Parts: sequence; C-alpha cells; structure tokens
Amino acid sequence: MLKILVLCGAFACLSLALVNPKIGTKLETVRSQGVDIVFAVDVSKSMLAEDIAPNRLEKSKQLVREIINSLASDRIGIIAYAGKAFPQLPITTDYAAAKMFLGNMNTDMLSSQGTAIHEAIQLATTYFDDEEQTNRVLIIISDGEDHEGEALDIAEEANDLGIRILTVGVGDTKGGPIPIKRNGIVLNYKKDNSGETVITRLDETTLKEIAEETNGVYINGNNTAEVVESIKDVLDKMDKKEFESKQIADFKDQFQWFLAMGIFLFFIDIFFLERKTAWLKKLNLFNENF
Repeated sequence: MLKILVLCGAFACLSLALVNPKIGTKLETVRSQGVDIVFAVDVSKSMLAEDIAPNRLEKSKQLVREIINSLASDRIGIIAYAGKAFPQLPITTDYAAAKMFLGNMNTDMLSSQGTAIHEAIQLATTYFDDEEQTNRVLIIISDGEDHEGEALDIAEEANDLGIRILTVGVGDTKGGPIPIKRNGIVLNYKKDNSGETVITRLDETTLKEIAEETNGVYINGNNTAEVVESIKDVLDKMDKKEFESKQIADFKDQFQWFLAMGIFLFFIDIFFLERKTAWLKKLNLFNENF
C-alpha cells in the first residue's frame, strides 16, 4: 500500500512538472506610447431598434470590439449612458477586460431612460488623468437622439480640455420601431402616450455638430470596416504620448520543485521500499513482516 502511494505521488509530481506552473512575483511598470480613448456607448431603449442588423446596440458593441482589436498600446475606457451616464470601465490597457465589460452591456443596465449625450461627455472628462497630459479621444457611438439638448455646450467645454470627440451613428435615417421581446420573440412595439408606435431615427445632424465642435469627425456606422479604418486613420495622425502602466511581470518557472519531489519519491521507492538493507529490516521501520 505504501509503495503504491509513493509511486502515485511521484507520477503526480512529474505530471505537474511537465505542466510547468508559473507565478507572477511582482508588478512591473511598463512605459508605452499611445492615446487615451474613452468609448461612450448609448444603451437607451431606442438602441433596440433593428433598422441595422442585428440591432443598434449589438452593432455598437461590434464596432467597439473591432476598434479595440485594431489598437496597439493605447489606453481605453468605457462609459454606458441613457438618461444618465455610468462608468463601465476606467482607463486601462487591459483589452480583454474591456471586451468582457462590453459584452455585458444591455438596455436594462440603467434605470433612467432617455438619451443624455451631454452626461456621457461630462463623465468622460473625469476619465483622463490631468498629470499624464496624454492625447484624449472620446468616441460616442449612438443613434444621435439627444433628449436634453445640452450636448453642444458640453462638447465645447470638452474641447477646451483638449478632448477630441469622434461620433459614430448607428441606425437608419428612415428609422424603425422599438421591439418589445420575450425569449427572443417580438410581442409588441413601443408606443407613445397616444398609442402610436414609436419610430426612432438616426439623427446624424446632432452627431455631426458634436464632432465638429471639437475638431472631430462623424462616421456612419453601417460599414464596420470603414468605421475602424476611419478611426485608425485619425488616431495614427495624432501625436502619441508616453505613459506608464502596471502589469504583473517576472513570471517564474516552478517545475523544478515538482521535479525534485518526484525524483525524491522515486528514490524512496527504489532504495527504501525495494532494496531494504539488513539493518533496515531489523529496525522494521515500515512495520512489515519479513
């Protein structure tokens, strides 16, 4: 029984040694060059309209995901907004985390409905680190509906802070109804107080004016490749600033400990369990009957 346990332990240790587990031993400061980019994604109910496949919100998430894939060392943050703006992810270089948070965004995450673009712009101004003085970009992805009408004034303030706003419009100018679904099945369409079906339309005018206020650009979001290429072109022309970020580094191999333990157990098996010396038999350390 003891021999079996020793051999099992030896093989287990050797298996772990082959896997070569590693551990990160410290946080390392990494210096990179890039631009600070904040994505403001509209999650109001109008983003459920299906005038662009599969719907406006899913198209927005796809656009952000592809833009992130095109980035190199830029830092990114995410804001969700409807009637209010909510910080979804602070400025980071962790693109994987950004995509995870992005995937969880939906129209039920904010209780206050409506579309207040100015709230998103205001919140974005708090994302950028004044000490770093990096180039700052806010990318607003929306259908352009602005129920508050204060976006242009706030965009002017953002411009004074050195924030350049790029806007991406999702939807169709002809508009579409807002479906009410259950388990993926359309039960009805959103109606107004008069009982008429609400038609929500892409408002390109508002988005263009916001972008122009900060020397930015407006891009129609129908073609994902064109959006990514246009934004990449803007970013490439911007001066890159150097900044610091913390990363877990100095991963060290740990296989040697398991290898040593495996060899030690094999040593015990060969020299103690197989070839017991005369004095070891007399001591009968393993309580065996010879």
